Amino acid sequence: MGILALWQNIAERKREARETVFRLVELTEDTIDPTEWGKNFPRQYDTYRRTVDIERTKHGGSEAFSKLEKDPRLKEIFLGYPFGVDYREERGHAYMLRDQDMTERVKNFPQPGACLHCHSAVLGAYYQVGLQAGVPKGEAQRWQAIFKGFEEVCAMPYQEARKLVEHSVSCLDCHDPKSMALRITRPAFVYALRELAQSADPVPHLPSIERWRKSDRKTPYDANQEASRQELRSLVCAQCHVEYYFKPPRKLLTYPWHNGLKMEQIEAYYDTVQWKDWTHPETGAPLLKAQHPEFELWSQGVHARAGVACADCHMPYRREGAIKISDHHVRSPLLNIARACQTCHPVPESELLARATAIQDRTKALMDRAENAVVDLIAALREARKSDVADTALEEAQKLHRRAQWRLDFVMAENSTGFHAPQESARILAEAIDLARQGQIAVLRVRRVSSPENTTP
Repeated sequence: MGILALWQNIAERKREARETVFRLVELTEDTIDPTEWGKNFPRQYDTYRRTVDIERTKHGGSEAFSKLEKDPRLKEIFLGYPFGVDYREERGHAYMLRDQDMTERVKNFPQPGACLHCHSAVLGAYYQVGLQAGVPKGEAQRWQAIFKGFEEVCAMPYQEARKLVEHSVSCLDCHDPKSMALRITRPAFVYALRELAQSADPVPHLPSIERWRKSDRKTPYDANQEASRQELRSLVCAQCHVEYYFKPPRKLLTYPWHNGLKMEQIEAYYDTVQWKDWTHPETGAPLLKAQHPEFELWSQGVHARAGVACADCHMPYRREGAIKISDHHVRSPLLNIARACQTCHPVPESELLARATAIQDRTKALMDRAENAVVDLIAALREARKSDVADTALEEAQKLHRRAQWRLDFVMAENSTGFHAPQESARILAEAIDLARQGQIAVLRVRRVSSPENTTP
């Protein structure tokens, strides 16, 4: 009887493993609501719904506290820009659209429809707007309509574009409704990968791009055709967790990867196109605001080089009975060390947490020193301008302000507190400190020339 019971249990488990989907509803390119997908994929949907959870780690998590209240230096750093009015810690995917609606940066400042690209399930809106713009209706032209709609929605005022969407990120954004295969859907990301592939920047963590570069290049790089499933387990995340800007004149959402993914390559692109996000009202410096360059910084780290995908750590596999699924409760690996880390690192959880915390503590200490240096440079420039020193004389210091603050913000706006690439983060912050102090010296030099008796930086 014992052997028979064991055989029956094994047979049941095998049958369970084959039943990975409950086909209760038909999913199409027009199925945007994740609750509909949840009828066929209840296990994945149940974990996705948990992105409403609010959990903290020492240096992050998903509690929407005000960064400005926690760190008043940021008010000086972002003075004159919407982030100087409202800047909060990001919450989980379930809150993406709601938090976008509630931030003072949207309520009190004009923003473009381009913001919806990474804060909503926007494919349906792009498609409908593309049809209205004249693209013929039909499955053969669907992606042509989506790309056209993307261009049109980017140029809309945010409040007008907001009426076109209902949901935060949805299953459709990352999965083909027919095959459930991972796929790239965001137009700005498609364009960005093409630019990156055309660049000379080595990307060993993206072998499909390296292979494409060795091909005849008759067709543009297409991740949906070229990338492996393991690459796509990062690329679907990189559709939104990136640096970007709104390219004039129509606010076209653009990822500045024309030279490569490194911080200074992005900076060089912005310098070439003469881009600035705003001019600091006290220093006169034309500044850049980093967004959330997780993919760019991760690309410089050891996990990327080892072939570890974003989903391996933030959406690790889990078992429910005989079924293995990706955990769609996207969150910090530090809240799920056993499955996120110990699959590869067979050491105690306490040791892994201590290692990660040490990296983040050291990065935060460097970040604090960089913030202090940038704030000191702002004060030096402010006092010089109050003393009627001409902006033309302060141009070198203003350029150094731009470069120093960009480096500080590149690490500060990225959401791993250095963990995605510890050495790269330390290098960037060291440059931020150095450039800010150089800026103070430049101000002091100018003030000595213009007013020898006043040498206070």
